[in-house]
Amino acid sequence: MFRAIFSNSSGILFSRITGLIRDMMTASILGVNIYSDIFFIAFQLPNLFRRIFGEGAFSQTFIPAFTRVKQKILFSGSIFTKLSISILFLTMLIYIFDKEVTMAIASGFSEQTIEDAKIFVVINFLYLPLIFIVTYLASILQYREHFATTAYSTALLNISLILALILSKDLSEREIVFALSYGVVLGGISQIIAHLIALKMVNMDRVALWGILKWRRYREVKEENRLFFDKFFLSMWGGSTAQISSFLDTVIASFLSTGAISYLYFANRIFQFPLAIFALAVSMAIFPRISKYIKQKKEAVAISMLEKGFWILMYLLSISTAIGVIFSEEIIKMLFERGNFDINNRIETAKVLEYYLLGLTIYGIAKLFSLWLYAYEQAITTAKISTYSLILKVIFSALFLSSYGGSMGASGLALSTTLSSLALLVFTFNEFGWDKIYKIVKTVEIIRFVIILILLILSLELIKQSYL
Repeated sequence: MFRAIFSNSSGILFSRITGLIRDMMTASILGVNIYSDIFFIAFQLPNLFRRIFGEGAFSQTFIPAFTRVKQKILFSGSIFTKLSISILFLTMLIYIFDKEVTMAIASGFSEQTIEDAKIFVVINFLYLPLIFIVTYLASILQYREHFATTAYSTALLNISLILALILSKDLSEREIVFALSYGVVLGGISQIIAHLIALKMVNMDRVALWGILKWRRYREVKEENRLFFDKFFLSMWGGSTAQISSFLDTVIASFLSTGAISYLYFANRIFQFPLAIFALAVSMAIFPRISKYIKQKKEAVAISMLEKGFWILMYLLSISTAIGVIFSEEIIKMLFERGNFDINNRIETAKVLEYYLLGLTIYGIAKLFSLWLYAYEQAITTAKISTYSLILKVIFSALFLSSYGGSMGASGLALSTTLSSLALLVFTFNEFGWDKIYKIVKTVEIIRFVIILILLILSLELIKQSYL
């Protein structure tokens, strides 16, 4: 397990470092303005679907089903073919109704800004069919417990965008956004190539690709397909709470002052750094094994693995939260405050970051324990939990942004995300079973954890007061 976690973490760390370099260059070269808001809006929609597929519904539904079925080649080929056709159809609709889609995701933009933004929405949406192929290939690799390629390959997208920024740095803001948009497409293509090479190396290329050519025999796995899609659409909803929440934040932020979308984006990028390196890495590493143990009726072994993952995340994410909250302004200043990103941008982004980070450990643990429900293929349950959490998210957002709630702006959106994550955790624990939680969360370990965390916070505050 620890080897898989390290493989995931190191790859994600490398990808996130290149992502931070990309964001630093974006802040410096493009700055915080209407064109940065346009690009982040344009990339938001395909990125939403990427996260739903890559970090949610597809892999969490596909791997247990793929583990269970006997005709793996036919099953994988039929699933890929049917979903590819659906995604291509969706992409065509985006092309046809580009203005309407842009208005839907950026309702607060002016008519002229929507006209300017729609071409970028169309270009960026090409990333969706590309990243679905990547997600499908990655799921096959995860079944073989090969995680490195997927973890490292995100860096290819970041490198493509970095190159786009370098090549366009002396151009106009609109031309920079064009370069970034085409960089997104190039990044998706390079990720596909990397996964195809990895599949060949682990001798899974035939399993992943040969079934696509056998479409005449798909009726042989008709029942397996039905079971998969029954759970997939529920899992798509159940596994995408954070992604839909982030998407709603962007839509709502388009009604706020210029720059609010960019503040949310930059703060969320920092928030995603420890979340991906630790929570996502641990979850991806142990999920295939938990699924296999449950299928083998070895629940005690699966719970033991979940317990190890829980304490790893409790320490790592809590430490990350403490560091991030205490040094929020210093982190933003170090990463972004240069060029067109000024001190006011730093202060506003740091406020948003602090509210996001309060929910880091909460969401990471909720993500981990949701694996148990996915391993048992309880798609309806996860969908219900996500629905309740999302409803609370909308209520909290309305409260914090209303005149009665003090009009907190972008910070209010971040805080509403944290509170809805807390609800998600409570609902997930309730379904997992509080009796099992009490066995995992031992009193002695909790006391040790609290003492270490208090000492860490005091040390960090002392360092900040003494040296900064």
